[in-house]
Amino acid sequence: MERRRPAGNWIIDNLNSALGTWNSKLEEIWTLLTQDPADFKGGGIWQVMLDINGALKAIGFGMLVLFFAVGVVKTCSSAADLKRPEHAFKLFIRFALAKAAVTYGLDLMLAIFQIIQGMVSTIITRSGLSGNSDAALPQEIIDKINQVGFWDSIPLWAVTLLGGLFITVLSFVMILTVYSRMFKLYMYTALAPIPMSSFAGEPTSNIGRNFLRSYAGVCLEGAVIALACVIFSVMAASPPAIDPDVSVVTAVWSYVGELIFNLLVLVGAVRMSDRIVKELLGL
Repeated sequence: MERRRPAGNWIIDNLNSALGTWNSKLEEIWTLLTQDPADFKGGGIWQVMLDINGALKAIGFGMLVLFFAVGVVKTCSSAADLKRPEHAFKLFIRFALAKAAVTYGLDLMLAIFQIIQGMVSTIITRSGLSGNSDAALPQEIIDKINQVGFWDSIPLWAVTLLGGLFITVLSFVMILTVYSRMFKLYMYTALAPIPMSSFAGEPTSNIGRNFLRSYAGVCLEGAVIALACVIFSVMAASPPAIDPDVSVVTAVWSYVGELIFNLLVLVGAVRMSDRIVKELLGL
């Protein structure tokens, strides 16, 4: 008579541990997508970025004058052009608006962020999900594993070990991508006065426009990631079908393989969020 595995739950525990890591990272993503950068990690990082932004404003005002002078040289073919009231007024308005962009650029960026955060909240609310659609081991798989003897559990252990390791690696790859978006938001916030000052000159104004478009793209990545997580959560709610006639190893391998495929699709969508946004905005 074949001896049953007394500690037969170690295979189940291995899979549950990997799924638990994945679910915890997925819940962390939901939190990060709806969190204000000012509240992230207690707000310490945000305060440092604000201090850097304020310090760089002085450099931004200096570059503002430089870009303005370059714009005057490029747009005025002669000194007579500067004497024309309409041209002088146009240059004055441009300089005033560029100065306002450097001074109040952070407020503009926060307004863009809040608008897109509203989109993210709408996506999550309308989907009816809140990060609670966890991937779980089906009861059919658990029952099959509990019926396996000791020697038959050895190949099963290898399958679950590799599958669990792969799931854990994918979970960290995914969360790193979301953290990188948060870091990019901080970097854009800190460096904003420099590209904003380029609005002072007509030939250099495209630098500021591209900066704002790129910043909006980073913010919009949150909406793309939220959509990807919503799609995965709906998929996770319908676990793969288990064929009762196949062996335990085949059933577990089929389940792990299909689960890893679904996770790869989600990780790929999260990793490609920046590319999708660039295609949408024409960056």
